[in-house]
Amino acid sequence: MPFRRADDPTAPSAISPLPAHAFMFCTGLESSYPTIRTPDGRIKRVDEYEKTGHYMRWQEDFHLVRELGIPFLRYGPPYHLAHVGPGHYDWSFSDITMDELRRLGITPIADLCHFGVPDWVGDFQNPDWAPHFAEFAGAFARRYPWVRYYTPVNEIFVCAQFSALLGWWNECLRSEDAFVRAMRNLCMAHELAIEAILGERPDAIFVQSESIEHFHAMGGASRAEADRLNAIKFLSLDLTLGRELAPGMAGLLHRHGVPAHELSFFRECRAVGQRWLGLDYYATCEHRVASTGRRTSAVGRRGLRSLAREYHERYRV
Repeated sequence: MPFRRADDPTAPSAISPLPAHAFMFCTGLESSYPTIRTPDGRIKRVDEYEKTGHYMRWQEDFHLVRELGIPFLRYGPPYHLAHVGPGHYDWSFSDITMDELRRLGITPIADLCHFGVPDWVGDFQNPDWAPHFAEFAGAFARRYPWVRYYTPVNEIFVCAQFSALLGWWNECLRSEDAFVRAMRNLCMAHELAIEAILGERPDAIFVQSESIEHFHAMGGASRAEADRLNAIKFLSLDLTLGRELAPGMAGLLHRHGVPAHELSFFRECRAVGQRWLGLDYYATCEHRVASTGRRTSAVGRRGLRSLAREYHERYRV
């Protein structure tokens, strides 16, 4: 894939770190790259950088960010292209883009894994992926030591749900067993990556992102199912932030093969005081649940203020 190099060879300039208490006005470039199964059975990767022309127009994109006066950009390397094999990396596109961001004085929030993995990994059912991803994260932090802000794995709950419960992306599976495996592997990759990044950048800030979700019971008969789903929605953040799991969730994980020693690993609190939580609220975040488990879009909504308060009170991040 051709990459257009920057016209200006000026050496990058240093960026002073942002105090952790400062307000950040930020934007981002959509960097997702899940695979999907086409109607004729083919596996196709949906690379948003390619769809939007970013691989050829990245310099123009960055200059537009600067013209808008936005000093922070959530931006990541195309992980599926950069991680070419275990312990092997292709930094060609990352080098020119990261150097240009640094030269322009735009502080990146490095988005390392956004809804997809390289072809050689397979999908999120692969338990070997987590340590390989941690090696990649450590190598990225070592190569770009001036980067302080990271989103190691984007929207873990969404990724596990869309890939392994709803059957839309990547492994395209629809089972609770597959969902738990994907959830475990994504959370393990996230936490191992944090450890690897801290080994290179002890003052790193981790900007976790997750979709706010809420499940409304349609009636008394659906209350138990809504409560169960409202416990599952917290799994990704409970595991990665070392919080006590919602009732019934430890049993769910155990039934689908997550051993006790891994739950102990997740209960450890890493990077305390160095985690931020970004909550994404979409039109599809609130659901009505029938007693059969069928979901439809909620009509009466709690809204962002109420749900954000719920998440903040739970995590205090």
